Formats: sequence, structure tokens, C-alpha cells
Amino acid sequence: MNKSEVKVALVTGGSRGIGAAVALRLAREGTDVVLTYERDSESAAKVVDRIRAEGRRGLAIKADSADVAAVTGAVDEAAATFGALDVLVNNAGVFLVGPAEDLGPAEFDRTMAVNVRAPFVASQAAARHMGNGGRIISIGSNVAERTVFPGFSLYAMSKTALIGMTKGLARDLGPRGITVNLVHPGPTDTDANPADGPNADMIRGLTALGHYAEPDDIAATVTYLTGTDARYITGTTISVDGGFAA
Repeated sequence: MNKSEVKVALVTGGSRGIGAAVALRLAREGTDVVLTYERDSESAAKVVDRIRAEGRRGLAIKADSADVAAVTGAVDEAAATFGALDVLVNNAGVFLVGPAEDLGPAEFDRTMAVNVRAPFVASQAAARHMGNGGRIISIGSNVAERTVFPGFSLYAMSKTALIGMTKGLARDLGPRGITVNLVHPGPTDTDANPADGPNADMIRGLTALGHYAEPDDIAATVTYLTGTDARYITGTTISVDGGFAA
């Protein structure tokens, strides 16, 4: 933890959806927030403005999560600019789906680079800046627990890999007082999966609660994991999925 009472967090892919909700929730809880984005600088700037409106420092860094140098550079820049790094939220991801026989090496390589390699590389880099009380949280997916749709083999594989990464890093970093956890969102009302989309009724029917989550529902769990009340939670997966995997 940094010497001041204010924590510093980096949220990858924080310009929209769950990432933006996490960034804003952390800011409301008193955390300074750096976010990365790949293309949408306008949306990223709007999130930063809202972070600053909460009285917190905010910064947006352009970084393609498929680029190792960009990922590590964003982590190091966040720590250097704000003087510390206490929280890393690995949120950036790609969603490439289709019949297994139609997914070629390019789709495989990009999915693994963004959804698996980037969280690992970012966690490595963040750990170099973190002390006791550091928090690493990755955003997985409900399909790692229950893959009910055809065409999800590549995406589900990439998100399932985060389970092993989380357990391994928890063992590696636990002696330093750094916790590592994974959050599996269920159906969440975002631009990528709107609650009024063409398949929304079927998706709602797969949950126990019968409705989509709001992005802030996921952000609430992530924020809890960054706090002192979660200091004894590590190496685990928490599903915020409305009972999708029940």
C-alpha cells in the first residue's frame, strides 16, 4: 500500500462497460484511478472527467493489450505518475466467437494475447510496484463456469485460463501481502451485450434471478475486493452472475 491513505488503481479497458463502472466506483470510494483504452479516446476522457468530478485524480493511457510493451508501459506510467500502485484490475478483453473450425491462428493469437497474456504481464509489472495490501483482480466470464452456447470454445478457454493464473499468482504473491482474485460476471447490460438485445430474453432465462446485471453490480464486488474487509480473500473466483452457473 502506498504511504498516503489514498489508493491508486489501474483499470485496463476502463473507457466503457464494466471497466468504466469499476473505475468510477473506485473513485467514489476515494481511489485515484488510471485507465487504459485502445481506440475510444473520447469515452476514456469522459470517464476521467467523472473521476475528477469525484475529487480524485484520473488519467487515461492509450494501450493495446495485445502489445506487451504497451501493457507494461501503462503499469509503470500509472505508478510513476501517481507515485504508487495499490490496485490492478485486469478488465480489458476481446470477444471472438464462432464455430471452432472457423477460428484460425489470428483469432487464437489475439484472444490469448489480450485475454490471457496481458493480465499475466500486467500482474507481473504491477507486483513490482506493490507492497503489503496490494490487490490484483481480473475480470473473467460466466462462460468459464457454464458454456451453454456453441461457438464459445476459444473465448471460454481464454477466460478459464485466468482461474489457474489467479491461483498461481495468489501463491506467489501471498507472502508479500498481495491478494489475487478473479470475478466472473454473468449477463451484464453493456454495449457488447445489451439487456434489450436480440438474444436477451433467452439469456435472462438462463439465470436464476431472471434479469441482467448492471455494470455497477460487478464493480461493487471488485471494489469490495480492494478493501481491508477482503484482506483474507485470495486465490479464489467470485461469480456475480445472477445464478447463471447454479
